[in-house]
Amino acid sequence: MIDIKNGISLLPYNTLKMNVKANEFVEISSVEDLRQLSSQKGFPERKKLVLSAGSNVLFSDDFDGLIMHNAIFGISVVSEERDQVILKVNGGESWPDLVEYTIGQGWGGLENLTLIPGKVGAAPIQNIGAYGVEVKDVIVSVEAFDFIIGKQVLFSADQCQFGYRSSIFKTTAAGRYFITAVVFRLSKFPRLNLTYGPLRQAFEGKTSVSIQEVSAEVAHIRRSKLPDPEVIPNAGSFFKNPIVDRTLVDKIKVNFPDLPLYQQNEAQVKLAAGWLIEQCGWKGYRMGEVGVHEKQALVLVNYGQATGAEILDLATEIQDSVLDRFGVILEPEVNIY
Repeated sequence: MIDIKNGISLLPYNTLKMNVKANEFVEISSVEDLRQLSSQKGFPERKKLVLSAGSNVLFSDDFDGLIMHNAIFGISVVSEERDQVILKVNGGESWPDLVEYTIGQGWGGLENLTLIPGKVGAAPIQNIGAYGVEVKDVIVSVEAFDFIIGKQVLFSADQCQFGYRSSIFKTTAAGRYFITAVVFRLSKFPRLNLTYGPLRQAFEGKTSVSIQEVSAEVAHIRRSKLPDPEVIPNAGSFFKNPIVDRTLVDKIKVNFPDLPLYQQNEAQVKLAAGWLIEQCGWKGYRMGEVGVHEKQALVLVNYGQATGAEILDLATEIQDSVLDRFGVILEPEVNIY
């Protein structure tokens, strides 16, 4: 039988270390747990949230509903060929541990995603990405439990509708599914992605680079720029890098000719949110228990006993200042509850 607990602190379950409580909390360790839960009277209408490691979440207050914590573990090889491996990974597995495991096996595809905090089940929701790679690049399919029909369903990669830090699980189907497993296609003869500037520079002139070396360099870059949530509570990049029209970029460049940009297509350009925030003077800012990290302006941090409301207030001030100065709207990457 599933064990639903009341009034559980979510402090251990979110990396911003918001000291809030869940009205109800349950550990999900199997698909059968989900079947039992969904069969309860009134379950589809119940306020609920699937929570993994809480590394991309801000709780602005106590959660007046049911928290379902993903604790479904297990990794298995579905098939293996001369040049590739199809790997099924259950949603409760640690993402950093999975990357380390695949690299240890010599399977390429996840090396650029080294040290991203969180669990495997959350990776497709956000379409996590870093240093030129997105997880959609290696996903074959996603297995999920549908709370409306009370059954397991299978999504192909195309059906997941992946976008920039987005998927169907975050947009039109938000809250409907519990991701139980993700199936990956990994390569035994990896094609390395070194398009990210610092990575390309690190290996310039080398005739041969391994996935182990790429992973180690990514880890070095991340640790030099991003605070460890165990040391300084944070949820990683708080805002998405905005994608804007070329006409707006041309206006900004009149006063900011060194504006870093990444062409998406003929009409749209991706801007660096961290650069925009830094130009507005926020990098290293601190007010009481909340602040902006001194090395990365995209990261909002909790210096002690900050509340969700205080972090939200700071985020809003940052958004307002970027809009006023550049005419650019910053959207949160963090999920706010």
